[in-house]
Parts: sequence; C-alpha cells; structure tokens
Amino acid sequence: MPSMTWRPKRPGRLIVRILIGLLVVLLVLAVGGYFVINSRLHRIEALTDYDGRPADTPGTNWLLVGSDSRAGLTKAQRRKLATGSSVGRRTDTMMLLHIPDTGDRPTLVSLPRDSYVPIDGHGSGKLNAAYAYQDGGPKLLAKTVEKVTGLRIDHYMEIGFGGFVGIVDAIGGVEINVKQAIKDPKAGIDLKKGLQTMDGGTALGYVRTRATGAIPDFDRTQRQRQFFSAVVKKAASPGVLINPFRSVPLALSATDSVAVGEESGAFDLLSLGLAMGDNPVTTVVPVGSLPTIGGQAVVKWDTAKALRMFDALAQDKPVPKDALGK
Repeated sequence: MPSMTWRPKRPGRLIVRILIGLLVVLLVLAVGGYFVINSRLHRIEALTDYDGRPADTPGTNWLLVGSDSRAGLTKAQRRKLATGSSVGRRTDTMMLLHIPDTGDRPTLVSLPRDSYVPIDGHGSGKLNAAYAYQDGGPKLLAKTVEKVTGLRIDHYMEIGFGGFVGIVDAIGGVEINVKQAIKDPKAGIDLKKGLQTMDGGTALGYVRTRATGAIPDFDRTQRQRQFFSAVVKKAASPGVLINPFRSVPLALSATDSVAVGEESGAFDLLSLGLAMGDNPVTTVVPVGSLPTIGGQAVVKWDTAKALRMFDALAQDKPVPKDALGK
C-alpha cells in the first residue's frame, strides 16, 4: 500500500482564490447596486423633438438645473435652512456641461437665470421664466436653451433644495474655500473667509446668497460652479466610493433627490461624475450689458462671443480664451 504524503496548499494559490472570491462578491454587489439605483431614478420628460431642433453634435451635453422646490422639507427644515415658503416653481441654477469625445477637459458654463432670451410662445424674457410658466417646466427650459445656444441637449438633471442638502450630508460635507466673509440672515449663513467644510444647510445658503459682489448674481454663478465641482469630486473620491457608510447613503439620497430625463440612466450619471472629476473648465456665458427691460434688470449676452463659445462646443473643441465669460 503506497504511503500517503500530506502536502500543504501553497499560500500563493490560497491568496489568489480569496482575491478572486472578493472580486466576484464586489462584482455581484456592483451589478446589483446598478440595477437598484437605475430602478429608483426619478425620470421626467424633459427633452423632446420639435421642428428646427439642433442636430446632434460630437460630445455629450448636460443641462443641469437647480430648482427652488421645497419638496421633502418640513416647515421646521424650511425655517432652519431659510428657504422661505415660496409656492410655484423657479430655477435658481442653470448650467450647461459639455463632455468632449476628444479627451479634452469638459466645459461647465453657467447660464445666468436673468438672461434675456426668446421663449417659445412668450416673446422674450428671463431664462428661468421658461421653467416657471404654467406651460413651461423642464421641456420648455431645455428647448429654450437649445434654441439660444444651438446645442442639442443629450441629458437633463434637476435637483431641489431638499435633495441638495441630503446629498451634501450623505458625503460628509463638502470642502469650500470662501473668498470673503459672508453674513446673510436671508440665506441662513455666517461664514468666515478661508477653507472650510460645509454641511448641507450651510452649502445651500452659500450657493443661494446674493449678499456679495457688485453684481450679486454673477458672484453667485461662480459659487455654484465652485460648489458643484467640489461636491461631485468628493462623491467620486475613493474615500466615499469604497466606504459603504458613505456610498450607500449617497446613492439612496441621490436617487431620491435627483430627477433625470427619460433618456438617462445610472451609467450616464457615472459619466457625469467622472467628467466633473476631470478638472473641467468653468465659465459663464459672456455678458454684453445689464439693461432694465419692463422694469426688470436683465442680462444680455455678448452675442458675438457667446456664438463663438457655443460654436466651439458644437465642434467639440475647447472654447477660445477670449470667448470665455468672467
């Protein structure tokens, strides 16, 4: 009878099997997480075809909208966050993000809410009015942006006050460098100058305040771009993504808080996050004048520079430096 010799398993093989097992578990969790997130996304009709709609162009264009919706906030939360109790709906923030196919840096363009533009069926008026009209909303706003920029919007994303606060808190706050001290009771903030970590309520006040600058709305668009870049970078950081105590609440908060166009899914949101982590060029539509029309102060674009900006994006090229807004 032959002798039996016991041979210990090679430690290298054991480690490889453990790693493979972990990778399989992570893959299953990732796939399962994708389907859960994708099924929870709140989708709305925002992008529609119409006569004269701009043709598809290289790259991907997102219309990012922050509304003043108080949905999901209790009366106590509205008082604490100084959001007021406004009825109706308006857009506080509108930004156009172009993600190029060429490998160049993305471009994030603020569209001032007081931009004086033609709106189908309503003559000319402030850009945010396209959303506020009873027959408006996401569809009329997206259509208006497409017509004035000449760019076809590929994806639409919208978030209200309540969702804004929830996402910031889910990632453990966001680090912002405040350029000057800001005290604004209307926005519920009293901030010192310098780098600081803001929770959701403080960050909401920071991007909403009009208490700074000679032209408050332009200062506000700069803060909005600064904040949006910071929060997406934080959300896409390893410290959040590989930490289930951060990534899971973030995913749940985002799906509960964000509305996207019917054409968008979880992978599209991932590409948005990756693009924002790629150090985008941040700017605003070039401004020509700030007249008063019909008793309201409005923003008129520098038409020549704005056309050069949007023509460059339509060709999937970097915007010329002299066509960037300030």
